[in-house]
Amino acid sequence: MFPIRDHNPSGRRPYVTFALIAANVAIFVGYWVALPSDTQLAYFFFNWGLVPERLMQGQGFATILTSMFLHGGWMHLLGNMWFLWIFGDNLEDEMGHRSFAGFYLLSGCAAAALQVAISPYSPLPMVGASGAIAGVMGGYLLLFPKARVDVLFIFIIFFRIFPIPAWIVLGVWIGLQLISGAATPTEAGGVAYWAHIGGFAGGLCLTIPALLRRGGRGYWLRTGGEPPHPAAQYPLSKSLVPRVPRR
Repeated sequence: MFPIRDHNPSGRRPYVTFALIAANVAIFVGYWVALPSDTQLAYFFFNWGLVPERLMQGQGFATILTSMFLHGGWMHLLGNMWFLWIFGDNLEDEMGHRSFAGFYLLSGCAAAALQVAISPYSPLPMVGASGAIAGVMGGYLLLFPKARVDVLFIFIIFFRIFPIPAWIVLGVWIGLQLISGAATPTEAGGVAYWAHIGGFAGGLCLTIPALLRRGGRGYWLRTGGEPPHPAAQYPLSKSLVPRVPRR
């Protein structure tokens, strides 16, 4: 299950979203080409990624910021940038360019804070924009809970696109993070699930002022949870993959 687009067009060019994507891609390509060996790459991540143990010793506070622009591989980068592309433009449209830039960075800080609180003495570096982008997803959920998101479902050879309300898509996503975070030992490496959870919660809280400026609950009553403008329409053709009937 993978979101491919939403039906929520933005009214202005999302310059900050474009800039964030460009910065993440440029930084990744720069060190991926310059550091050909795994040893050099690991040393680079240790120096510029967020290491909770070092942070608890009062060192490396700059890595809270730098870690948001590092990724462990091409799929890590592409997945994060795709989610930022889908959900970031609408939040930037509602908040404005400067406010959205601050929101994004603060969401990343919230993600780092929870990850460090859960595993304060971990010697493993944390890298990725996932926490900040999770904040974008949390803010999107608060402002547009019923915006339609086209999700590609893939099951073996069967695949199809379904428009699903954002609250289901994002609710399932954060639910999976909570389950995975609870099931994964805090000292284990891999995905920083608690950073995702912290970023998502931070994004929800940071979007409350924007919601209140629009009337709070009255905004939801006026819009019904939908975007406050006409939704985009995408013609969906039937899948060309033949269905296999039951025998």
